[in-house]
Amino acid sequence: MSSRLLRALRHALALTLAGIGLAHAHTKSETHSVWQLVGSSVHVAFTLPLVEANRLAGPGEREPSNERIASYLAAHLGARSAGEPCSLAGAVRAVAATAQFRRFELTFQCRSAQELRLESSAFFELVPSHVTFAQIETEHGEYIEQLFTQDRRSVAASAAPGGELQNAGFLEYVRLGIAHIFTGVDHMSFLLGLVLISKRLRDLVFVITGFTLGHSATLALAVTGVIRPHPEFIDALVALTIALIGAENIAVAAARPRIVAAGVGGTLALMALTHLAGLGVLPTSLLLGAGMFSASYLLISGRLHDAARLRLVVTLVFGLIHGFGFASDLLEMRLPASRLAELLVGFNLGVEIGQLTLVCALLGLVALAVRADLRVPRPIVVDTVSAALVGLGSFWFVNRSFI
Repeated sequence: MSSRLLRALRHALALTLAGIGLAHAHTKSETHSVWQLVGSSVHVAFTLPLVEANRLAGPGEREPSNERIASYLAAHLGARSAGEPCSLAGAVRAVAATAQFRRFELTFQCRSAQELRLESSAFFELVPSHVTFAQIETEHGEYIEQLFTQDRRSVAASAAPGGELQNAGFLEYVRLGIAHIFTGVDHMSFLLGLVLISKRLRDLVFVITGFTLGHSATLALAVTGVIRPHPEFIDALVALTIALIGAENIAVAAARPRIVAAGVGGTLALMALTHLAGLGVLPTSLLLGAGMFSASYLLISGRLHDAARLRLVVTLVFGLIHGFGFASDLLEMRLPASRLAELLVGFNLGVEIGQLTLVCALLGLVALAVRADLRVPRPIVVDTVSAALVGLGSFWFVNRSFI
């Protein structure tokens, strides 16, 4: 086994151990709420993905109790009428929710329905980039969508005289798409891998094109209801794509595609066996299929003199997976059919702006380093960064497969 391969594997192991504190590095943070206005009462249904609920766990708790979450929501959700706070009517109630989510309901009683504003400060002190998607239903049949963010913790729920309630605009969904890139450490890691694997600008164009086509297709298919992904499967597969990008770099640089392919394929086959024994959430068939695809891809790309066009196809596949990752959050928002196309285009445009900005920034840093004569030998960069991608991607994959 070559010294470069051994060095890369040592780096990957070290970074895997260091990644234990980054188990939830996919730092997109979103929740969903429905606010129903009936007279002077405000009924709220608040839905949290498990990853968000677990942020509220106390010392020594693996998962927070319903009582802890209820107390937190009571302190961070509210309504005001004519500037006066509305009172919480009764206790916050935990209700049934779909898998991977927890849901709570609460009611606020206001003195009147005049100048009504809804408020949410939930999760912003934990994740400043958090977004709460709010659907507001009035007793007059009006139906609008808004976003609670760090900078907008209060939204109007009653129109001014002669005016209308305003929906969240197209640009807000563009910003949400951008945030999905810059607050998703795993998506940023994958883009870093795409830049690293591209030796020429043409290569980078191929991989970015494939990735864009892939995630745009599945984002549209998933949000329009044609395909329904399993969020717990998709997050794990997103992590696997990161590890594979790093593994390909190592296999090509060390000229040992067989060893790397056997290691990746064998690991996934072993995980499939553990699922048969009752461990893990990923299906055996999915793990075996991922293992065969990964081993075949690493073998082929490691033997090709110029794998740029192959990577167009492969990053298309990777883009399909990441597109489901983007869509899994939007699906919980239950976007209104009448505005679905507009919001989907806005979100996808934001994703494209975010990833192109990140890629251009990385290329700009490289250009500045070259201009300042701060060149680092490419083999050192490839070994180190690829090891980081393999280590972190592997840790996130295993963590999301078993927890």
